[in-house]
Amino acid sequence: MLSLTEKEIDLISTQLLKGMICFYQIDKKRIHQMPDDEDYYNYDLTEAEEDVLDEIEENPDNYAEFTQMEPAQEHQMMQDFIDRRVKERNLAEDLVSSLTKPKANTAFKFLIEDSKYKAEWTEFRREKYHDWIREQVDSFNFTED
Repeated sequence: MLSLTEKEIDLISTQLLKGMICFYQIDKKRIHQMPDDEDYYNYDLTEAEEDVLDEIEENPDNYAEFTQMEPAQEHQMMQDFIDRRVKERNLAEDLVSSLTKPKANTAFKFLIEDSKYKAEWTEFRREKYHDWIREQVDSFNFTED
């Protein structure tokens, strides 16, 4: 059964938010991260990263994979933040409007970075990613049973 410490959850969360993908090596309790192919399609893997991928392919049951939220989940997280935390009506309307545009994440980030909610958003997002990682652990454990 896979279980992670809060420190491991925080490390994985940080890497996912940077656009990485993480693999947890169960037997050695070690976290490997590398760019998510979808975000870094021109990125050449290092020899060490290729070795990790080869090991995962040879022994997949020894690794748990952690991925970023899907765009719809990210969108819902931003909407939840607006609904629960943003008190200024004008800013809330601007943020909701940003979610309807192409590149919604960028538009949302641009508005939130210039607001008094920047730190609160960062913490909210971090907490949601911690929950997301815990859900992936639960899913991994369920499929292992």
